[in-house]
Amino acid sequence: MTLAFIFPGQGSQDIGMGKALAEAFPAARAVFEEVDAALGQNLSGLMWGGDLAELTLTSNAQPALMAHSVAAYRALEANFGVTVKDATFVAGHSLGEYSALAAAGSISLADTARLLRIRGNAMQSAVKPGEGAMAALLGAEVEQAEAACAAGRATGGACEIANDNAPGQLVISGTREAIDAAVAWSQANGVKKAMALNVSAPFHCSLMQPAADAMAGALATTDIKAPLVPLVANVSASAVTDPETIRQNLVRQVTGRVRWTESVQFMVREGVTMTGEVGNGKVLTVMQRRIEKSLNGFTLGAPEDLEAFAKALRGEA
Repeated sequence: MTLAFIFPGQGSQDIGMGKALAEAFPAARAVFEEVDAALGQNLSGLMWGGDLAELTLTSNAQPALMAHSVAAYRALEANFGVTVKDATFVAGHSLGEYSALAAAGSISLADTARLLRIRGNAMQSAVKPGEGAMAALLGAEVEQAEAACAAGRATGGACEIANDNAPGQLVISGTREAIDAAVAWSQANGVKKAMALNVSAPFHCSLMQPAADAMAGALATTDIKAPLVPLVANVSASAVTDPETIRQNLVRQVTGRVRWTESVQFMVREGVTMTGEVGNGKVLTVMQRRIEKSLNGFTLGAPEDLEAFAKALRGEA
């Protein structure tokens, strides 16, 4: 089987995430300790026994999800001998792209934690509370979502496709008035379900330009190496290894569409038959069933997951 490691994005967080890994594997525990030190915060304590509302704050959720993902990967590597070099590609959904780059040796763990803290704060502060919104369009084709966004922009506000997650699972983002107009258009024009999302900011649209500018500054001084295996980038849905291209893509990603459907389709065309979703939850594994049913997906968030995955790679029962 040809493997790709995929890394989840925001929304997968919950209290207790990563605790079992830290208790079972020293390599995982070391990741949480390094992230805590890099941020000057007991983030692991918040993850394992804190308040969910505080953990869900963008500035906390982003580095927390990355820490869990990298902890799972490091434990897989140290305890079961499975490394990123066993994969053909890595890919991550939105902030998960940073997790993928950390696992693939492109950005150091400490730098990744600091970048995600900057990214989370910048995305949260880019738009005043209440001015932006996002909505899910379920059962919609991309062309319908584009038409809904055009109806939204007729109000004079921003309205763009933020995430193409899977066939029939699209998310739009923009000003509240524009999103409301796009939802109304969708409901009147055959979209199965159009509903506002409970989010703190309008991510992945042009309103995030101040956050993109902040990330351009932060990334300009970050050491980025070529990843050990190619990264399938959100903004291009193609494989990249050049550090400068990665740097530019991470800036573009803040305002750009997460082209996840196309990213999975690209990996399948390149021969990928198995994915390991490294980190908390199973959102990407569920989405990929809608994209390509032939993919064999594993979730790698708990100690027992890692052992089962390693056995599957070795062809053991």
